[in-house]
Amino acid sequence: MKQHAQVPLSAVLLIIAASACFTTVDVAVKHLSQRYPVPLIVWARWGVQALIVLALVGPKMRLALVRTTRLPMHLARGVLLIASSLCFFSALRYLPLAEATALNYTSPILVTLMASWVLHERLTRPRWAFVIAGFVGMLLIVRPGSDLLAPTALLALGAAALYATFQIITRSLAGEHLMVLLMYPSIIGTVLLSLAMPFVPFEGWSPTSDLAAFVGIGVVGSLGHLLFIRAFQRASASAIAPFTYAQLVWSTLAGWLVFGTFPDGWALTGIIVIASSGVVVSVGIARGESPQRPTRNVAFRYSRARRSTLRPTRAVHSAHGYKRPRASGRICNLPSEKRT
Repeated sequence: MKQHAQVPLSAVLLIIAASACFTTVDVAVKHLSQRYPVPLIVWARWGVQALIVLALVGPKMRLALVRTTRLPMHLARGVLLIASSLCFFSALRYLPLAEATALNYTSPILVTLMASWVLHERLTRPRWAFVIAGFVGMLLIVRPGSDLLAPTALLALGAAALYATFQIITRSLAGEHLMVLLMYPSIIGTVLLSLAMPFVPFEGWSPTSDLAAFVGIGVVGSLGHLLFIRAFQRASASAIAPFTYAQLVWSTLAGWLVFGTFPDGWALTGIIVIASSGVVVSVGIARGESPQRPTRNVAFRYSRARRSTLRPTRAVHSAHGYKRPRASGRICNLPSEKRT
């Protein structure tokens, strides 16, 4: 019989709080980008996070924080995330907050397609419906002939494509320590953008209170990541994935309350289509989860201890009432850095 685990309320609250942190960062970035160059904002965002991670886990992990046997993939992954941040922060400078966030949320659609092509995962009918619905939602936001169909919208879509590639690489690094996955993009962003800073035009702080905002985006963004990770530690990724779309609600409210912009009817419909299609598919994945399968090693040990003549795995499977699930082709993304 299929078992449906309850989603802990604490995990839901953590993911909603993390989404609020990411929206707060986006609001601050949109405000700062009107006076400061985007590379400077991205440099502050990831530089502060690098310092926070070093301060929190550096004394305990030391060199283990950067120890890996897959350095090229970490480097590529870090460059992709920084490039995605540059594109998205640039889009925030010109696009309304809700529309920019919704366009960036097309990345799960791209991950679905790329996982089928790169990782050879099966695309089920519900996932095809998700892809088509997400594409329709994107077209409703950037309607041909509207003001949003501009190079700035391409920046948001480019950020989504880069972030989707980042997630695919993250999937292949599933065995790496989580703090290593957090640290490398922060270091790469800090180093690369520090080298570029002498060539970025900068006229000084105006007003000086903006310095606190630069530090704040790093601190709040890091807090959002910690909450995000804690949420995924308390519940499965597919179970809490629907709640990540709370950021679309936060960004719509923030754009209206802070910047006085609210999506028109077409854009709001597109946002709802993207969010609802993602939620429906995520809920379907969560309900389709099967009980955890005993490992083959455990099955052999059990059989050997009992000196049973039955096949090793069958004895344990019968005891647990386990039935081999059919391949679902579902995609379950790992908790990883958000592009903010």
